[in-house]
Amino acid sequence: MTLLSARGVRRDFIRPTRAPWERARTDTALHPTDLDIVEGSSVGIIGESGSGKSTLVRLLLGLDRPTAGTVSLDGRDIDAGARARSLHWVRRQTGLVFQDPYASLDPRMTAGQIIREPLWALDIPGDHRARVREVLTQVGLDPDMGDRYPHEFSGGQRQRIAIARAIVHRPRILVGDEPLSALDVTVRAQILELVRELRRSEDLTLVLVSHDIGVVQHLCDRVVVMKDGRIVERGATDEVLLHPRDEYTRTLLSAIPVIPDAQ
Repeated sequence: MTLLSARGVRRDFIRPTRAPWERARTDTALHPTDLDIVEGSSVGIIGESGSGKSTLVRLLLGLDRPTAGTVSLDGRDIDAGARARSLHWVRRQTGLVFQDPYASLDPRMTAGQIIREPLWALDIPGDHRARVREVLTQVGLDPDMGDRYPHEFSGGQRQRIAIARAIVHRPRILVGDEPLSALDVTVRAQILELVRELRRSEDLTLVLVSHDIGVVQHLCDRVVVMKDGRIVERGATDEVLLHPRDEYTRTLLSAIPVIPDAQ
């Protein structure tokens, strides 16, 4: 079943003029795009900086309004221009993990407050304190760590807190916007395994934006390749990465560093 769907979505931005007599120019960050994300699937979106990956994800989540086209979640249209409270139904079904674990957490709040925030913001019933302790354990942290502040955690621990915040309200869709790129290699492997396990245990649909093709290959069963605001290739991950049809995909793959065999 298609869970998240985009039809003809386009996003234009007006470039500011430097003088009153200059004509305003329009830059198109995303050209008309169709995309279907099936429930239970894991979809990787790859491409270089400025390819439109994050713009597409913001539109899919209702965090930005398309210039044209529609986005629907579970068959219901998302009106990104609606009041925040009327979009609670979207926020309840989606969780987002950002790239930088140092910038995405409020330093004035404890880890427990950060994780609990979606529960009260979305009017989720139940024992919030118990749920926070439960999800801290789920992401591999001591439940007593909820009283600590972000500066008391390592980068990997902060990203675990960010993941806990993203899943605390039990969403159906987990979205990661470069969630591993700010971490060192060892920690990245641990977080990758955590995301894989959470996807299985929570029956999550995963949408992953990443420039790391290796991460996409490990976590995603389908991949979308973007260039200059357009999808240039899509399909099963192994098929696209092993037998790319588009020249741009081949260029991306050829840029992956390879350690030569020892002589």
